Amino acid sequence: MNIVHTEASTGWGGQEIRILNEARGLIGRGHAVQILAAESARILEEAPRFGVPARAAPIGRKSFSGILALRQWIRAEHRRSPIDVINTHSSTDSWLVALACLALRARPVQVRTRHISAPVPNNLASHWLYDRACRMIVTTGSALREQLIHDNRLAPGRIVSVPTGIDSSLFSPPTEEERQRARARLEVNESVFVVGIVATLRSWKGHRYLLDALRLILSLDPHAEVLVVIVGDGPQRRALEGQVAAAHLDRHVHFAGNQNDVVGWLHGLDAFTLPSYANEGVPQAILQAMACGLPVVTTDAGAISEVAHPEETALVVPVRDADALMVALMRLIKDRPLGQRLGGAARELVCRQHTEEGMLDQMEEVFQRALTPAAP
Repeated sequence: MNIVHTEASTGWGGQEIRILNEARGLIGRGHAVQILAAESARILEEAPRFGVPARAAPIGRKSFSGILALRQWIRAEHRRSPIDVINTHSSTDSWLVALACLALRARPVQVRTRHISAPVPNNLASHWLYDRACRMIVTTGSALREQLIHDNRLAPGRIVSVPTGIDSSLFSPPTEEERQRARARLEVNESVFVVGIVATLRSWKGHRYLLDALRLILSLDPHAEVLVVIVGDGPQRRALEGQVAAAHLDRHVHFAGNQNDVVGWLHGLDAFTLPSYANEGVPQAILQAMACGLPVVTTDAGAISEVAHPEETALVVPVRDADALMVALMRLIKDRPLGQRLGGAARELVCRQHTEEGMLDQMEEVFQRALTPAAP
């Protein structure tokens, strides 16, 4: 198949990494795949590292000029090698592609991937986009699929849940040497309990509740050997640094910024947390941590509960509740066997149900279904 991914978002996070990993995997299976992204999108810089062709287009905002540019590009590309599928990923590029294709005689099939649990407006325009313009819809969690069926009255047969797949050979429990190397990077010994979060620094990821939980832990035991490692960057960086300074947590918090080698940081952790309160599918950061055998503390936001089973594969706390988060982290600090049990069960779940190969199999099937004349 000849597949084009479009992305209007200029940010960098799980959505963009999912697109690149999926594109790289399908290229490895013999498909032609390329990415069309907004002119200032970070994904354009990162694509060469994944071996994925990418080019810029004026699709960063909804505009008539963007529609015309897309239509012209699709038409020209179609002459060279007919495009089978355009997989759109954000609202803006989904609308631009849908409207650009209206005026084309030879139209590629449009597939829309929904990565987050934010509600889709329940109006005629959105219903046209999802029900008419898009042949198939992919969600990154079953909860997101049910949301579209229940709230937007979309046909179940046209919506498929395909959570992000993880390379369990790359994301795996560390050897002793790998763990020592990771801990040396953090300049901590084995007596320090290291809690990590890997996420773009956005408000709904819940970083501030993690910092509040850390403050509560230290208020109970000022000599507690605890370190919070924050991997990622984003619009909340300055606010979080201010929160750390105001609470005098500097010695207990490490801002690592964006990291390409995420697994190297996960190997230095004793626990992973993602206290999100909105806009989640099944986050790949949680799946990566689980694949590394880490105990996870998280919430039931979005579709997280599909992998975070309370007391089985994770500890689950209410959203926006620093006290509950503190209690869960204290349980792991005091009960290392509990963390080992949770981490082992979590890795088993990921290796069984959330592999990268499984994701690629499902996406190939979605695209093939979308291309069949009898597709719903």
